[in-house]
Parts: sequence; C-alpha cells; structure tokens
Amino acid sequence: MPGHTLTRAEFLEAAHEMAHTGRPFLARLLAEEAASLTSDPDEAARILRHFPNPARLRSED
Repeated sequence: MPGHTLTRAEFLEAAHEMAHTGRPFLARLLAEEAASLTSDPDEAARILRHFPNPARLRSED
C-alpha cells in the first residue's frame, strides 16, 4: 500500500510470524524496528528480550 508506514503492532505481528516459522534473525530485525517505535524504554527493552539476538545465542565452536 503506497505511503503506508508500518506501525509498531504490525512490526510485532510480523516478528511473531517470523519467529513461529523458524526465522529468528528476521524476527529480531522486526522486533528492533518495533522497539524503535515505542517511546517507553521499558517496553522497548521488553520487546527485545522477547526476541533475543540469535547471533548472541550461538555457542562457540
């Protein structure tokens, strides 16, 4: 839809969908966008905690 700016809720919905379908990197990126659209730092931190960065979860070989 031309000119439509995605909302925080739309980014979160997409993040949940990506996480559910096994795409944790995309889920994290979408969650970061959602967090950037909230003015409450506690809420932004909660969003990011719900979608941890997959790169940080990898174990070292």
